[in-house]
Amino acid sequence: MVKDGVGARARRKEDERFLLGRGQYIGDLRLARMRDVAFVRSPVAHAYLKKVNIPPHLRDSVIIAGDLTDMLPMRAVSPLPGFQASEQSPLATDKIRQVGELIAMCVAATRAEAEDIAAQITIEYEELPAVVDMLEALKPGAPLVHDSVAGNLYCSIDYHADIESVAKSAPFKVTREVRTARQVMSPIECRGFITQWDPRLSQLIVHGATQFPHVVRSGLAKHLQIPELQIRVVAPDVGGGFGYKAILAGEELCLSWLAMRVDYPLRWIEDRREMLVANANCREHYYKMTAYTDEKGKILAFEADGAVDSGAYSSYPFTSAVEAAQAATILPGPYDIPVYRCAIAAVATNKAPQLPYRGVARPGVCYAMEVMIDAVAREVGREPHEVRAVNLVKPEQMPYSNITDKVFDSGDYPQLLKMAMDEIDFDGVRQRQKEKRADGRLVGVGMSIFSEQTGHAMTQEGKVRVLHEQAFARITPDGRLEIRCGIHSIGQGLETTLAQIGAECLTIDFADIQVKLGDTEISPYSSGAWGSRGMIWAGGATARACKELAERVKKIGASMLQTDIDSVTLHDGMVSASGGHISIREIASAYYLWPENLPKDTDAHGLEVTGGFAPTKLTGMHSGSAHVVVVAVDIETGSVEILDYAISEDAGTLVNPMIVEGQIYGGAAQGIGTALFEEMPFDRQGQPLASTLADYLLPGCPDVPNIKILHMETPSPHTEFGIKGVGEGGAIGSAGAIANAVNDALKGLGVEILQTPITPRRVVEAINKKAGGSRAVAL
Repeated sequence: MVKDGVGARARRKEDERFLLGRGQYIGDLRLARMRDVAFVRSPVAHAYLKKVNIPPHLRDSVIIAGDLTDMLPMRAVSPLPGFQASEQSPLATDKIRQVGELIAMCVAATRAEAEDIAAQITIEYEELPAVVDMLEALKPGAPLVHDSVAGNLYCSIDYHADIESVAKSAPFKVTREVRTARQVMSPIECRGFITQWDPRLSQLIVHGATQFPHVVRSGLAKHLQIPELQIRVVAPDVGGGFGYKAILAGEELCLSWLAMRVDYPLRWIEDRREMLVANANCREHYYKMTAYTDEKGKILAFEADGAVDSGAYSSYPFTSAVEAAQAATILPGPYDIPVYRCAIAAVATNKAPQLPYRGVARPGVCYAMEVMIDAVAREVGREPHEVRAVNLVKPEQMPYSNITDKVFDSGDYPQLLKMAMDEIDFDGVRQRQKEKRADGRLVGVGMSIFSEQTGHAMTQEGKVRVLHEQAFARITPDGRLEIRCGIHSIGQGLETTLAQIGAECLTIDFADIQVKLGDTEISPYSSGAWGSRGMIWAGGATARACKELAERVKKIGASMLQTDIDSVTLHDGMVSASGGHISIREIASAYYLWPENLPKDTDAHGLEVTGGFAPTKLTGMHSGSAHVVVVAVDIETGSVEILDYAISEDAGTLVNPMIVEGQIYGGAAQGIGTALFEEMPFDRQGQPLASTLADYLLPGCPDVPNIKILHMETPSPHTEFGIKGVGEGGAIGSAGAIANAVNDALKGLGVEILQTPITPRRVVEAINKKAGGSRAVAL
């Protein structure tokens, strides 16, 4: 094993600068003569925009829609059959469709002065009825968000099957309706961009907190109608992304447009209120499901109707269909379901557009399916794990193609569940539940299990989204290794793990490897950081490039050792043969500085390689995970405390187990937020009711327990080293497991809660409703 190579718990390279305060985020950048931007935003959810009133003395400092010449509207179109597209101008033109929609851009020497200008601008509008609830939006006669989106239905993703013939003979029929709340993604760092025009290079330079610099560049070129060669996008350190920074939005388009017309840089840094009210919406699903089962709970057929609140616009580039399309295809989870009918609608409402948040539909569908499995277990009178056992795909079935054509490459889902159950002593918890607690709280245990489709490159309709990922690797004259990739790090430790792959392939010291990311000028094209794809794709490309470099190094080394390449080995940074050895540093020095010592047939491509990689299956590698949770529920106050939490995870071969665990911890914390805390409510006029972090509750340190993480490694046959993705998995299973644990605690009262978050008010109200009482809710 190479020291600090694949499998090592190498310390993160990037942490030194972060811990010492040397990280450089978008808010840290200072450019000469830079001016700040603030936006005037809509105060209403739905209205005809009649007029924007700008004081005459401020007109030169304000940009409105009519000023944006040569700018195309944003139009993110899914190729799904029947998709109805929306069109979004960077600044509103004739109609407003959400609170916080951009109306005008104000420029001043400081953000405070720009906000003062914005405060002096008034808008005239004719307010319209707002469409707030996704199910109401689908009813005949509901106000239309877009004239071009009939029935407020962006699209519907359907799977058809003959459910009726199975339903007639099924011993059990179990139906549930569940909802998940609308959430707001909350990275530590909000979005932000700095734009400037370089007159010498005739180039727009964009610094931005983004997950995919190359996609932003392509989007800017399309909408600004200029060649991509005239755009450079540089992403500095990014303080969390989670999907929120995987978009192209009006703010950066407006900044870029104006930067091309002025001689000073422009900066917009989003504040938390903008993020909460106007931008970072996510989740919000509805499902009505029916399972037809035998006496053991084996699912014979499953049907579901659902809806996803996609908001006011189709966001670029993933479109308003992304969550609904994902939901319909992954709802079956890791279960062997023979008959499946499903219809999921992507619905337009007067809310901020729904964006793909960590897990992208999976947390919602996992919650829905796992709550359903527990409901089946109660109905047939078996333990929840026993019902899962008769439905889970077995290891001997691998590779397994499920009912929606998801190809599970490897894994052992029953064992994953057993590992997590054993870790929390499931049988012991069941025994403790029989004993009355001194504090009167009820104990419950819940579980969830899921498959995370990672690193996929196919769209819902079967089209190839990504063909290959590239990585550039170069050995420098002093024998060190430089790696450049177009993907960017948003906290997942790529500067470390890509260096570990370089060390593994070339045996160069880990400390002598530098990874450079996030600059379109110096890196190969990449579709960016999304879908838990970083180590699968960029890691695979890095491995291919470094393996090719290794062969070139061995060839030069063999020549210098006066032997043939088949007689040498590469280890510990040296090329060795029976007669001696020579270091990579000496080989690099000879190649760059003393080439007269090398043979004439030395590879003309030198000691730098651009390598490409794609998995042998583009439908994704399936990581598996099980969450098992123990909770205590106070039936007087409705509060829920997590007493114990175990997660078992199979992400194939782990490049760095420590980083994997960090990803799982962080994801699980977000999942706890989904289960117990986070909710963006709206009133009937479409006004968001949580505009600060005092109203929008995030989990804190006391709310996140000491989670126990267990690893299983079943390598994927389709990737370098057998790697699978793991970046999103921690966030997927929490809501289902916690909801099942709460319902398990309350089952003696006949109470079942089918909505997230499970707040104290919802717990007490559910208990009161079941009891037929009217106790005040203690909060």
